[in-house]
Amino acid sequence: MNNVINEAQASMEKAVAHLAQELLRVRTGKANPALLEGIYAEVYGSMMPLNAVANISTPDARTLVIQPWDKSTLRAVETAIINSNLGLNPGNDGEIIRINLPPLTEDRRKELVKLAKSMAEEAKVSVRNARRDANERIKKLQKDGLAEDLAKDGEARVQNLTDKFSVKVEETFTAKEKEIMTV
Repeated sequence: MNNVINEAQASMEKAVAHLAQELLRVRTGKANPALLEGIYAEVYGSMMPLNAVANISTPDARTLVIQPWDKSTLRAVETAIINSNLGLNPGNDGEIIRINLPPLTEDRRKELVKLAKSMAEEAKVSVRNARRDANERIKKLQKDGLAEDLAKDGEARVQNLTDKFSVKVEETFTAKEKEIMTV
């Protein structure tokens, strides 16, 4: 039964880690190289992540600078950023690509908070799914001969994990919400 609980905990940890990773991509008005994670450019005949073909830096709070290691890939990197639907306007000077992030409007901040909230809700659903799966496995173990009091204890431990990870999801969302709403 410990195996079932450990698997549930690992699944819940993955849900929280995934949420944290997804929230990195939500723009907060500050330049962050994580904004460009998940963007792939067609370079040398294959799709490659931007951080594999260029150096991405933040010289100040509102600017991202992308410097491809090979100047011939500059156009492909710029096109990938434009096609990413992030609403970023890259400026190409022949050497580097500069992206100036405009300050967020109040309405846009509220939209981003809604987006972050939906991501947090998805993470909570994943945590609850892990709880359901663990409880089903415990019930199956009980049918196969596990004592009822051990099964109840296992379900209580899974519920404690669920509560703990739901709080972690909420804390992660609250921190991101504060970051988005800070002007």
